[in-house]
Amino acid sequence: MRRVVTGHRNGKSVIVDNVEIAGRGQFGSEMIGVWETDVIPTIPLEERNYKKQPDFHFPKPGETYINIWSCPPDKEFLEKTSKNGVDVVERHRRQFGDDWPMHTTDTVDIDIILSGELWMELDDGLEVHLEPGDCVVQNGTRHAWHNHGTDTCIMASFLIGAKRT
Repeated sequence: MRRVVTGHRNGKSVIVDNVEIAGRGQFGSEMIGVWETDVIPTIPLEERNYKKQPDFHFPKPGETYINIWSCPPDKEFLEKTSKNGVDVVERHRRQFGDDWPMHTTDTVDIDIILSGELWMELDDGLEVHLEPGDCVVQNGTRHAWHNHGTDTCIMASFLIGAKRT
């Protein structure tokens, strides 16, 4: 994936970074960290903000994290993780302390389906079928993602660290 970042030089708008960024495996799928902030952003940008590719993480209150997630169909995903010797259920329990694949994060997430299909499950067992162009605003609720389809789903996610009361 290519990331283009704009900024300022001598009072003019310019491209400050134009690079290919690679994805990293995450639970048998691929996550591409696009952008993150760990303080209130300042303009013009400091070089440290646009010269790095973030690793996947859940942002703390006030921080942001943007990624592109490539999620294969459930069956393919489970076969891939098993073949690679990953016990995805145990790994998930260690990270989230919850039953596979449900999880809760202290974030407000804006998720946009770019291609493929995805199903979002909530506590009541309801699954919402999502297609390209659909957008979910996830407000720190317990949920799971399922790909019951036959194609890989690509989803853009914008995570904003939130304070749980």
